[in-house]
Amino acid sequence: MSTEQIHVAGFAVSPHHYIHGERVASEVLFDLYCPIDQSLLGRISEGTAAHVDAAIRAALAAFPAWAALTAAERKPYLDRLAAEIGKRAEAFCQVESNDAGILLSRMKHGVVPRAMLNLSWFAEHALTLQDRPMETEQATHLVRHDPAGVVAIITPWNSPLMLATWKLGPALAAGNTVIVKPPEWAPLTSSLLADCAHAAGLPPGVFNIVQGSGAGTGAKLVSDPRLARISFTGSVPTAKWIARAAGANLVPCSLELGGKSPFIVLEDADLDNAAATGALMYRNAGQVCLAGTRFLVHHKVHDAFVAAMRGYVAQLKVGDPRDEATEVGPIIHPRQVERVQGFVQRAVDAGAEVLWGGAPHPFGAQYYAPTMLTHMQQSSEIVQNEVFGPVLTLQTFADDAEAIALANGTDYGLGGVVYGDTAHATAVAEQVRTGFIWVNSFGIRDLAAPFGGIKRSGVGREGGDWSFEFFCDVKDVVVPKKPFRASFSHR
Repeated sequence: MSTEQIHVAGFAVSPHHYIHGERVASEVLFDLYCPIDQSLLGRISEGTAAHVDAAIRAALAAFPAWAALTAAERKPYLDRLAAEIGKRAEAFCQVESNDAGILLSRMKHGVVPRAMLNLSWFAEHALTLQDRPMETEQATHLVRHDPAGVVAIITPWNSPLMLATWKLGPALAAGNTVIVKPPEWAPLTSSLLADCAHAAGLPPGVFNIVQGSGAGTGAKLVSDPRLARISFTGSVPTAKWIARAAGANLVPCSLELGGKSPFIVLEDADLDNAAATGALMYRNAGQVCLAGTRFLVHHKVHDAFVAAMRGYVAQLKVGDPRDEATEVGPIIHPRQVERVQGFVQRAVDAGAEVLWGGAPHPFGAQYYAPTMLTHMQQSSEIVQNEVFGPVLTLQTFADDAEAIALANGTDYGLGGVVYGDTAHATAVAEQVRTGFIWVNSFGIRDLAAPFGGIKRSGVGREGGDWSFEFFCDVKDVVVPKKPFRASFSHR
């Protein structure tokens, strides 16, 4: 077992895999850099085919005993895991801020508390699932949610800890064993999570981590026929590859993908409130899949709204995410910076007007100024494709029908925002084709509610019963109410 560690912000982190309750090093390593100042954080073990195989074999071996426990017997493990995250809260905050550029304020007040809740809430909710009776005239149907088997969880770099625990909670609570493939660009808080699992006493093999690239480690993992489920959050191209690999083995997938969500400002909207909320779309440097990135503004309130939002954007502090006053931090990686710059440049070359921003920010190499573009065609690349950076677009509309047509006029359908008179905004929201949509608000979430997208934004739903529908094999045990006698006279 490897005991080697790297140190980030004064906290020790293992750079190695976690398989069958032990740290496992690899001869193949990759460099991990801090997005804030491009400093080397450490060299991380890359998962090979042998590591993937070892993790799957460990998860398979641990599955029978873990699955045999009741939800009530599994619950203390998840509660202890949540408590261990709480004990290491400062480490999680500092490491993820350095590793992924996540705002320290967001880590402290949002991500870490939510990560703990993801585990404890689903552990509690699992208690309600077993043997739900459904009465019909002929029989009692005992609907069971049985563990499916070995689950692969693949998480993105824009919120590694929150999204890992969001999937891990229901997967473990349902009785599955798990292999997490963390993001190559931000793997360190998943490594800390393994320390928590070890301290919480999870049996060896119940929770495993294999690090590495998507094209290498991830591809080997999702192609394996021994998996029972694959849960992925990330890009559309990667999801298509995963779906093809999983389809060859008929392994069910849950895919939470990108967004190009509308932010609709109706004529009767509270413009100041809408503008203040609009400025929030730049948080995490715009690297948020559920953000409203396409602003659709009624033409009569366009000037007033733009003036109000410009004022709020001017107040945003761009800088080091480890400063709790910072509101816009760095873009995760130089390749992502190039992607963002390319989108903006091509849009401007095609005739788009820059309302504000439109250039790198002087704070650092991986910083880009909060940007708003206007005067684009609906068919343009910048309107149709996800940028995943601090870049928004603005279009105007004349009436509700045009607003709805523009909102629905992309291949994405993850989220959305509508500001206006409550009844009016609700009526518009109901006609927008999307997995969820906020009326006069943003970011309100409940673990019991469904989350996911339509069209290219995903397949399936997470949250509440929907998570367990995916992570479980649902079985109907049929008990007749009257004595049953076989008859061959008819079928």
